[in-house]
Amino acid sequence: MAVKMRLQRHGSKKRPFYFIVVADGRAPRDGKFIQKIGTYNPLTVPATIQLDRQKALDWLHKGAQPTDTVRRILSFKGVLFLKHLLRGVKLGLFDEAQAMVKFQAWHDEHEANIKRRGDTHRQQQRQRKEYKPAVKKVEDAPAEGSTEA
Repeated sequence: MAVKMRLQRHGSKKRPFYFIVVADGRAPRDGKFIQKIGTYNPLTVPATIQLDRQKALDWLHKGAQPTDTVRRILSFKGVLFLKHLLRGVKLGLFDEAQAMVKFQAWHDEHEANIKRRGDTHRQQQRQRKEYKPAVKKVEDAPAEGSTEA
């Protein structure tokens, strides 16, 4: 039985919302699944991703194959990097404490980049929405009651 980690679509038409699930590869996209491990909302900026890192890591170690989109999500959330570090621990390259320090440093830097991108986006949105009144040039019109010849 091929187990896949994939997206399960919910939400109304043109308003997608996804569950990240582990399912049998033969099951329909929105059908039966084994376990729900997170959610993904692509409509927010930046996209909102809720993911149980430990469950995702466990399923990867059991051999579940992520789809392309789920692989990108797992990479973005650091699950694949953590799997890589734990492989180094298993091979004896470094201990688990060093792996967690490396992961925490990466995670802190990653969160700072996400916050910076979100702030930049909000600032650009505010600049686009600022009201800029059109300036009309008022020509010198003759004053009332004056006669010009």
